[in-house]
Amino acid sequence: MTPVLPAAAAALALCLSSGAAKADDLLEEYVATIGPQDLYNSKGARLTAPWQVLRQDRANFHRFGRRDPGDRGDRFFASAENRGAMEQMVMRGSIDPAAARDLMAGDATVVVRIWGQNGRGDRVTVGVSR
Repeated sequence: MTPVLPAAAAALALCLSSGAAKADDLLEEYVATIGPQDLYNSKGARLTAPWQVLRQDRANFHRFGRRDPGDRGDRFFASAENRGAMEQMVMRGSIDPAAARDLMAGDATVVVRIWGQNGRGDRVTVGVSR
């Protein structure tokens, strides 16, 4: 009778491991300069959150062709739909509070890493330097 218990435990472990979530893959990484134009929306209002500035930077780069020296392209945020997901991606990702303050002040360089699975972005991690 005892061999049944180890077999059941092995089957349970196999079932649990096959349903375990996979770690996200690094889908893409880009570098951008946050300039004065990235700190304001299209109507001229000052942006108040890091995700808004990051989204505006990518809209300026892809949609409006307003690029700062140091801006690099990316494929992921070329899509307006993906730019629209920026807030949730930042919330699920990470940005250090000091880095967020530097980003909001402008004149900073950001490194944005886009994480997800199967080409679908889930979160971003943001590093900032001045």
